[in-house]
Amino acid sequence: MTAYRRQRRWLIALLPAAGLAALAAPGLAGAQGYPERPIKLVVPYAPGGSADIAARLIADEWGKALGGSLFIENKGGAGGNLGVDQVAKAPADGYTLGLQTVSLAINPALTPRMPYDTLKDLAPIGMVASSQHVLVVNSKLPAQNLKELLALLKAQPGKHTYGSAGAGSTFHMSAELFKAVSGLPIVHIPYRGGGPALTDTIAGSVDMSFPVLSAAKGHVEAGKLRALGVTGTKRSALLPQVPTIAEAGLPGYAFETWFMVFAPAATPKPLIDKLNASLNQVLAGAAVRERMQREGFDPLPGTPAQARGRLEREMPQWAKLVKDRGITAD
Repeated sequence: MTAYRRQRRWLIALLPAAGLAALAAPGLAGAQGYPERPIKLVVPYAPGGSADIAARLIADEWGKALGGSLFIENKGGAGGNLGVDQVAKAPADGYTLGLQTVSLAINPALTPRMPYDTLKDLAPIGMVASSQHVLVVNSKLPAQNLKELLALLKAQPGKHTYGSAGAGSTFHMSAELFKAVSGLPIVHIPYRGGGPALTDTIAGSVDMSFPVLSAAKGHVEAGKLRALGVTGTKRSALLPQVPTIAEAGLPGYAFETWFMVFAPAATPKPLIDKLNASLNQVLAGAAVRERMQREGFDPLPGTPAQARGRLEREMPQWAKLVKDRGITAD
């Protein structure tokens, strides 16, 4: 074989590897130089809610860990779908990210015509945290504990009401899960937000509600509401004297709100990995962990694959509950 032919064969063999390197180079280069400008974190709800609080707890430190800055844009509407859709349709360059609650898994079952496909159009970066809700009743309701409430609901079926932050909200879904596990009817009264629902529970316009634990804590401690059980699998340090709902008399019940960050689906893997590593670094930091725990959040560091796995597991579970209970977003 001549030297020319040997050189030609060597060049041909080298071409596939060179092509792969060229394809990978933009993603790697982007990750190495990223970020070159501020990153937008879309929260698909109005300021002040649990998703907004979770985002603000991590935003500054996450931006610093990435070597840049991160700002929050609140874009509410359609149960969170408008803001998530904005992220799904954004350029996949790492400069538009989103943070959503467990509603990311619930909304596809509630909305017949979703503007995006949760699993195809979004790339999970990682979990941020989880938090609990709490079953609270008006202080004048003749039920001092969960067993007494269950007996009251059984004796007077369909008479009692609960308020929610709106159809499809986590307030609503935690209550519907309670109804499904207990087999007891409670009339749903939807409100435009968790604040009004909590206010009317205090006033007695509705008998009970399932607010976020941090929002209810002060009212419980002031005696305006009676806490009968937290919704998670363990007691909360915010109200350690309050048992879990399962512990208090309804075995098999558990509900937690979780928070996940994500990017458009086509975001290069090196960028996703960089975002995940920096997020986990922030969640492991003592200052952020302490601030989260004061607000009733438990940090949930992990991998993008674990975050996607949670979505894949929970979406069919919520779809079944929505179908079985005839729940709608209206």
